[in-house]
Amino acid sequence: MTTNPRFLLIFAHPDDETFVAAGLICRYGAAGASFALVSATRGDAGGLGDPPLCTREALPKRREAELRQSAALLGIHHIHILNYRDKYLSDASASTIRTELVDIICTHRPHIVVTFDPSGMNGHPDHVAISRFAMDAVSMARKPRNLSGSIKPYSVQRVLWTSSIAPWETTQPVNLRTAPGVDFLLDVSAHKEAKAAALRLYQTQHVPIARCFFNKRDVDDILSRETFRQAYGPSLDQVPCDDVLTGIDLNT
Repeated sequence: MTTNPRFLLIFAHPDDETFVAAGLICRYGAAGASFALVSATRGDAGGLGDPPLCTREALPKRREAELRQSAALLGIHHIHILNYRDKYLSDASASTIRTELVDIICTHRPHIVVTFDPSGMNGHPDHVAISRFAMDAVSMARKPRNLSGSIKPYSVQRVLWTSSIAPWETTQPVNLRTAPGVDFLLDVSAHKEAKAAALRLYQTQHVPIARCFFNKRDVDDILSRETFRQAYGPSLDQVPCDDVLTGIDLNT
């Protein structure tokens, strides 16, 4: 029996998922897909807003609340917030975070995992670290040594990375259909208002969000497309492909 598509998003900070994949979430969620999200930190080293909207001590709780509000708007069904320090994710115990992620993968059994590419999209050390941990966990989930309870091993069919083009650079003078590292080019124009609304819910991060999105002249076009690179998965007859479910077996 065919099941609805299942996605797992594995990122480092609250708002990463909205920067990268809000359009994907809305597009496939509207078609019945389910989404789970991992945020490895609460973004405690992020901005406070200008002027500040809270104290540094209150920021983790504030950003978690923003994450939950944005996730609810987008239709993310399950949220896992891990307890790692912002900007120090690379110092995390590899065995511990891998085990946590393997457990989450084998619980939600996603057809597709979405995470950062090995360069972390913009070189942020937390982005680089979560990409490495996520890829390790996807591999380990196939034959895990230690799983809690009765959870069974699971093989993810496709992993999507952020592409070589940042989300806010998709309207620059480059042909997205021939650009290297763009395996999927998604039209999410039907969901640009939802993406914009989800971004605005991250009020403490309004300065970088405005810089990357809302201060751009072509913000509508930026919000209307998303690009991804295939880390691995079923082969594609042509790239860029316009459907991340191409080649995915939904009978599992």
